[in-house]
Amino acid sequence: MNRTRPSPTIITLLICALLATVAPGFCQAPQTASRQRAWDLLAAGRRAEAVRLLQEIIGADPRDAEARVMLGSVLMEQGEGAESLAQLREAVRLRPDWAPAQNALGEALRTFDDPIGARRAFETAVACDPQLAQAQVNLGLVLLESGESSSAALHLDRAVQLLGKTPEAAYPRYLRAKIYTEQAQIKQAAAQLEQAVALQPDFAEAWSDLGSARKSLLDDAGALAAFEKAVRLAPSDAVAQTRLGSELLSQGRTQEALPHLEEAARLDPDNQSALYNLHRALVLGGYAQEAEAVKEKLHDVLRRQDQADQSAVAGIQLNNQGAALEKTGDLRGALEKYRAALERYPEHVGIRLNFAIALLRLGEWKQGIAELREVVRRDPKNLPAQKALQEALAQAPR
Repeated sequence: MNRTRPSPTIITLLICALLATVAPGFCQAPQTASRQRAWDLLAAGRRAEAVRLLQEIIGADPRDAEARVMLGSVLMEQGEGAESLAQLREAVRLRPDWAPAQNALGEALRTFDDPIGARRAFETAVACDPQLAQAQVNLGLVLLESGESSSAALHLDRAVQLLGKTPEAAYPRYLRAKIYTEQAQIKQAAAQLEQAVALQPDFAEAWSDLGSARKSLLDDAGALAAFEKAVRLAPSDAVAQTRLGSELLSQGRTQEALPHLEEAARLDPDNQSALYNLHRALVLGGYAQEAEAVKEKLHDVLRRQDQADQSAVAGIQLNNQGAALEKTGDLRGALEKYRAALERYPEHVGIRLNFAIALLRLGEWKQGIAELREVVRRDPKNLPAQKALQEALAQAPR
């Protein structure tokens, strides 16, 4: 998935709490004075105090699922995976039909690289409460990341309908535009992005994608305006800088393009598009010496890419040798071939999957499961890996 921002759990929960005060039953989370105090602390940015208070609440009443969801979500955003998941899983155990708890658990599982579990939690949340918009957004996102665009579109459309003309509707519209773009429906994508930036004017990624959509629709002036807006909002975004610099260059505004392309190359030194367009801009601007230096950098990137390609070929050869040994029953020999192949070509999920399965067959459960999780993290659409991980988790010794 290309540059999708994570959903803001704490903000979502705060909105949920506010809605609960004006629409009883919306979140099915009765407010206690202590929990309300925790909400107030979170809203004021005093997270450490909120965490301590929530821990006290749970200590006094271990069955307080709402406090556990709040605490688990805060801990998730702080990167404390084990404790976050423990709190959220307990909340779900206490209240399995409470959609916000299932949704919060799904967000934590996705954050900590368990896309299978996250999808299951989001599906449960939507089943429990189809009106919970954030769960619809999250399920749409994980389906989109898994390549299931048609199914994702249904949930994103539902989220947009539920959220209406609120700033929170900008993100599902942004995701929906990606599906339209995949389907070459550029006008529909542009329409979604126009609405996204109208609802949330500081949505830099949406402005950048809107610029690309307008460019495809031959609206050069509109594309440039959107690219400029994206860069103003997110000057450290290499993609936005590259797009703006390239558009300025295509319109013959070489001197204006140069600083953006230079910044893109600084932010992402291996960005071939940025380097290529920067070289062109320098040549057109008459900066021969600087152009030659950038050309050399581009050649270096390409050389490294060629070396990576050679390593990939060697890795595939070793992987094939491992598969041949596995067919003869030499599992230990196959494992070492897979290990060597993975060292040469760590990005290849097929090699990593073979390595993981060999580890599991040799009884090395912990590392085998860890490698399977990495496969699923890198390739959420890999159904054999998802199935193998589920089976391994079910069969592994406790």
